[in-house]
Amino acid sequence: MADSDFRAPRGVLEALEARVRHGIFGYTGAPDELRGAIVERLHTRYGWRIEPSWIVFLPGVVPGLHLAARRLIAAGEHALIPTPVYQHFKRAVELAPRPHTELPLRLQAGRWVMDEDILRKTPARLAYLCNPHNPGGTVFTRAELTRFAELTRDAIIVSDEIHCDVVLDPQARHVPIASLAPEISRRTVTLMSANKAFNFPAAGCAWAIAEDPRLREEMAADVRAHVLPSPSLFGYAATLAALRAGDGWLAAQIEYLRGNHRLLKRDIGLPMAEVQATYLAWIDCSALKTADPHELFLRHGLALSPGAQFGAPRFVRLNFGTQRARLAQALERFSRAVNSAK
Repeated sequence: MADSDFRAPRGVLEALEARVRHGIFGYTGAPDELRGAIVERLHTRYGWRIEPSWIVFLPGVVPGLHLAARRLIAAGEHALIPTPVYQHFKRAVELAPRPHTELPLRLQAGRWVMDEDILRKTPARLAYLCNPHNPGGTVFTRAELTRFAELTRDAIIVSDEIHCDVVLDPQARHVPIASLAPEISRRTVTLMSANKAFNFPAAGCAWAIAEDPRLREEMAADVRAHVLPSPSLFGYAATLAALRAGDGWLAAQIEYLRGNHRLLKRDIGLPMAEVQATYLAWIDCSALKTADPHELFLRHGLALSPGAQFGAPRFVRLNFGTQRARLAQALERFSRAVNSAK
């Protein structure tokens, strides 16, 4: 799907082994050391200064997307969703339910970017952002994020930044939108997790960062009331270990993914936006003579994510966060499928 198949860092495995040897697995709260590690990491990597009290721990980023739709805006208030985008953005507002407008992204110089004209004409009470973008792979620049903040006016911004540590383009730098200015921070909820970069999603630990006390309270209320579970103690342990001692492993993974990306660009044979971040390739299948690209590739032994999930049925998403030999095998099957449908 959208996780790698790489073994987690040694420090994470050792932390989990130690937790198992402890032998008691009762309910627990977030350790203070973890709050401190998050604060330090965001300052060191992104120059973003936050307070430990701004952090609300969640079982995952997806619950955070759904919480935002249900808790941050009232039943009749409007949400704005970029498209194509990870399907839980739209599912969140559909299930809440909340009225919403889709903001089509446009391809510009190989990057999926916001359409400012549409954004300017579409008022909303809540504006979702996915940065780095899934499935497009764009790392939005400081200027692009500033314009997004300007054009959304006083809307609450909910920014999914789970792929922030998986930036492949050496010229790109992740910028948390809340770090741009105090007035933007005060209306932003940022969703993050170490799950994606360090590959332990089933351990279950994410967090929302909200400077504004009201936004923070709304994001915390359902966990505090046990409507949602708190993160698992294994999630706390794995996350703390990853943030403390996982950066060498992460750097090696980034280099390996860059090599996979080069192989993909060389052999894919169909239009594909530049993957500045993530290990997810967004591939345009419009040139193929098939009504269902996902089904075409499946018939040739390759399971890709169908573009319809993201609002673009002529596309597929390929996960290249895998062993290079497996990727090469996948690309052979991809080529056979493409040749059969030209």
